[in-house]
Amino acid sequence: MYQKKFEIRWSDIDANRHLANTAYINFMSHTRMGFLMENGFGQQEMAMHNLGPVVFYEHIYYFKEVFAGKPVTVTLQLKGISEDGMYFEFEHDFYDHKGRNFASCEMMGAWIDLKERKLTKLPDEMYEKLNKLSHTEDFRILTKEDTRKFGKRPKSSQNINELV
Repeated sequence: MYQKKFEIRWSDIDANRHLANTAYINFMSHTRMGFLMENGFGQQEMAMHNLGPVVFYEHIYYFKEVFAGKPVTVTLQLKGISEDGMYFEFEHDFYDHKGRNFASCEMMGAWIDLKERKLTKLPDEMYEKLNKLSHTEDFRILTKEDTRKFGKRPKSSQNINELV
């Protein structure tokens, strides 16, 4: 299982003096990028394939407060991937210095061709590298339908002034 350790900085704390939700997102992003860069998804490789990752959603579940003063560990596992590698789902777990799980997040995304600005499959060699990440117990093969499982769609256009 891939993991990174973080010291909680002053800027990671919110008005309630506990870890801010934006810090969770930053720690997860840093953990994902660490794994990707260490496994052949660095800027050079991504540019060679015109690839970039896009986030569809991040659902964070908070179990317990955590405060500054002790390090935290963020883990990364592969929760799902489509057969062509276009779609991926990660699971992050957050642990305090005593190993207690204080938050969890499910994150889904895809790969975009940065030239065409369209979703694209992952090259085979990159798919193999990503799929080597440890899998969650409930790992599954993703389909396009999984990206819309919550039923969220763009709202139809309306006069924005009527909403104010």
